[in-house]
Amino acid sequence: MKQEEMDFLDVFGRLDDPRIERKKLHPMPEILLLTLCAVICGAESWNDIEEFGKAKLDFLRQYRPYQNGIPSDDTLRRFFRAIDASQFQRLFVQWIRAWLSPDVTNKVVAIDGKTLRGSHDSDVLPIHLVSAFASEAGIVLGQIKTQEKSNEITAIPELLDWLDVRGATVTIDAMGCQKAIAEKIIDKGGDYLLALKGNQGNLHDDVRLHFEHPDVSSLANMTMTETYDKGHGRIEVRRCRVSKAIDWLKQRHPEWHKLTSIVAIDSERHMGDAVAKETRYFISSKAATAEQLLAAVRLHWGIESVPQAHKLAA
Repeated sequence: MKQEEMDFLDVFGRLDDPRIERKKLHPMPEILLLTLCAVICGAESWNDIEEFGKAKLDFLRQYRPYQNGIPSDDTLRRFFRAIDASQFQRLFVQWIRAWLSPDVTNKVVAIDGKTLRGSHDSDVLPIHLVSAFASEAGIVLGQIKTQEKSNEITAIPELLDWLDVRGATVTIDAMGCQKAIAEKIIDKGGDYLLALKGNQGNLHDDVRLHFEHPDVSSLANMTMTETYDKGHGRIEVRRCRVSKAIDWLKQRHPEWHKLTSIVAIDSERHMGDAVAKETRYFISSKAATAEQLLAAVRLHWGIESVPQAHKLAA
């Protein structure tokens, strides 16, 4: 057996099996290995995993006996609902770190929340996951389950406790634009790039007015970059403006630890004669160029556009 499969089963062999002995028709390592292989190959439901197992039984028997064949979709569902989700999550993160452990230095770590599609089941509320992604690598670094989107504010600091973000730029949407979250990112050796909306009192208005009505000094210290994308009958133009001469803002909002840059990104989408315009604002602790900050924001938008997680995670 290859070292990778041994590592997976060794790590998850420490997972507590909640089933009573007489109902353990399918050993836990067989269920876990089947599920891992099926999901890697694109399975999106418990039935998909069962069908994958039946089709690949000879392959799976190279690693485990599967004396009782492949567990049914109902057996898989009951097993994963019964296990300790927190323990499973800790073991999963440990396994990922053991052989992926991406170096996030000078990279973007995007934190985003999504509701799992199809996770609402009778009286069970939909599951909301807050995830951290190594954006360039497309790797999930960690996840925290919450019951509501509003709980992201408490879940993000817990997720950051798990992560090594030294040297990384951590991007979060406006829900996570919180002073305590920004401070935690700095304390852990990272930089923040946080989207702004009206949830931070006058901060959003101060930043907006600065870009809408800049004085001569502000214009002299402002940098800008512009990108064009064309495809599917539309043209998208993005202009990123970055201002670092913000001593006035830091005096008005001293609670934002290591505030260094403010950012405005103007988006225009042209489809025929129709033009849609939008401007979004950000604050950052990173002393970066307009090109770098626009690239970081676009990486975060790429994570936001990933389809919702499917029912398999329910």
